[in-house]
Amino acid sequence: MGNKVLVVDDDPRTCELISEFLTISEMEPTAHTDSVRAASQINLTKFDAAFLDVRMPAPDGIELARQIRNSALNRKTVIIMITGETEQQFLNRAFEVGANFVLFKPVDRRALLRLLRVVEAPIERERQRFARVHVNCKVSMEASDKKAEGVTLDLSVNGMLVKTSHPFPVDTRLEINLRLGKNDVEIRGAARVVRLVGDDCMGLQLETVGPTERATLQDFLIPLIPPN
Repeated sequence: MGNKVLVVDDDPRTCELISEFLTISEMEPTAHTDSVRAASQINLTKFDAAFLDVRMPAPDGIELARQIRNSALNRKTVIIMITGETEQQFLNRAFEVGANFVLFKPVDRRALLRLLRVVEAPIERERQRFARVHVNCKVSMEASDKKAEGVTLDLSVNGMLVKTSHPFPVDTRLEINLRLGKNDVEIRGAARVVRLVGDDCMGLQLETVGPTERATLQDFLIPLIPPN
């Protein structure tokens, strides 16, 4: 499966051109000419990168970038702003809201190809950072006076899907103890329940995990991440 890329531009031709090049580059574009519809996906779907047109009916690209940076799923997503503006004041504004790169209009095929080569590395880093690996690890969870045991169905450096006979309500903050691999290396920290799946599964977003433990988790996961 290729990297997932959101493309938002109210010009259908620009959407088609960028989507075509993303497909050629073995990425998976999700293109929208309606920015309202695109905004509804920001908190529902994980994207590895986003191409956002600046000048659109509200929400425009600047506002979409702000929403992406404030979202749980896409806070670190690579953002490329699409614009015809070249003034320094605009560029400062774009980078202030979290843009990583700027693609100038009219979109030139050679410029787009060069840009895709440049962004491949940060997109791949983001994919690995958020990649979910199907792996079963034991996890203990506690909130107030309630405790539960579970096992991960998938795991990333930012969260996990846990199967447990005693799920907690959405938005519950949990103290967790995650045990990795055969040696039961422990990762301790806090997580929040962000979704329930059926009667016995919870999606957890990691909130406070120390940098050393997060690096340990990353080292455990990276060899298990399948290549594109």
